[in-house]
Amino acid sequence: MIHVLGVSGSLRAQSSNTEALLAAARLAPDDMDVQLYSALGTLPPFNPDLDGEGMAPPRSVADFRTQVAEADALLICTPEYAHGVPGALKNALDWLVSFCPVVQMPVAILNLSPRSHHAPASLAETLRTMSMRVVPTGEVTLLPRHEGPHAEVFARDPDFAATVHRTLDALAAAVAARPSHNGTHAP
Repeated sequence: MIHVLGVSGSLRAQSSNTEALLAAARLAPDDMDVQLYSALGTLPPFNPDLDGEGMAPPRSVADFRTQVAEADALLICTPEYAHGVPGALKNALDWLVSFCPVVQMPVAILNLSPRSHHAPASLAETLRTMSMRVVPTGEVTLLPRHEGPHAEVFARDPDFAATVHRTLDALAAAVAARPSHNGTHAP
């Protein structure tokens, strides 16, 4: 079973990005489990003084890192704010910069807006700088033909479903090709 951790860059209660990840979980193949990380807003601002060698990080950071370490891959869906990655998402990534389990971890980026191109590019650059493996087919723009962000509506949209299937297939292939992958979760 491939375990994918979905991370929404939006803190909104009715976020289309979060709903898209929930739809991806519904569309995942039988041998893949997509779970949503739901505590992005609880992470404290990144501070290296709270994360020094031999120190225990804040509890919410430790929980986040545990979920990431248990995942085989990440699937990120985020809005673009002021031509950039939302601060809460960037903050979460900052807490992972020196976290060994993310090295060469496959990650895909879903983008729901054709007007958003700065954030996905910036996010991909950040992830590559962190030595993560950005799956090229995950960097797509999705424009579902409906009103309102609802997972079941996203999942029924044929274009959305086709893109998600391609993205999840690419993640599965990247997980299988990961040198440290041996059929178990990352350490």
